[in-house]
Amino acid sequence: MIGYYIIIGFFTLVGFLISSRLKSKFKKYSQVGLANNMSGAEIANAMLQHYNIHDVKITQGQGMLTDHYNPTSKVISLSPDVYSGRSVAAAAVAAHECGHAVQHAEAYSMLQMRSKLVPAVQFSSRIQQFLFMGFIFGSVMGPAFGNYMMIALTITFGVAALFSLVTLPVEFDASRRALAWLDTANITREAEYDGAKDALWWAAMTYVSAALSALVMFAYFALRLLGND
Repeated sequence: MIGYYIIIGFFTLVGFLISSRLKSKFKKYSQVGLANNMSGAEIANAMLQHYNIHDVKITQGQGMLTDHYNPTSKVISLSPDVYSGRSVAAAAVAAHECGHAVQHAEAYSMLQMRSKLVPAVQFSSRIQQFLFMGFIFGSVMGPAFGNYMMIALTITFGVAALFSLVTLPVEFDASRRALAWLDTANITREAEYDGAKDALWWAAMTYVSAALSALVMFAYFALRLLGND
């Protein structure tokens, strides 16, 4: 299991570095005001109105960079700095979350697939710790039991990897929609647009890192399973 801890350690470090860079970018662009002085909430509302989406609620959440769209409740939750912020960062994040609402309204296939995978991912996450315990202490019950635990672990990591890979096009497409609308609606201009693009690129890198981590973990357990055959 040493290889497992090495992989976890490496991607934890990578994730930390990318997260730190994202927070740095967000802080930088939070200090760059918009010429139109619109708040994130106002921008989100304007984008929804542009796409004739009237059944999505915009609320203020808590924390930093906790912004998300819930397709089940049709709620866009914006962190305080984004909801009330009148900056390039607030515009980028608000428009990105609205991009998910537009995906939902247009029945974007990858978003639908990701939503269907959520229950399986949640279940896999809940049982993984028990599977690890079974795998580590299962030797006393014989090699067959340990092999079953390895199969189950491989499946759970496979589910996580699939979810992470499906998430990538969903996030990149939401950013693409956001940037296109910010430009055509003249919400961000020149340097403002470049800043919004830069901020969303670093946000996307967090998902790329997570996808690579999940894929490598699945490959690790799959190879170990094949090696046991």
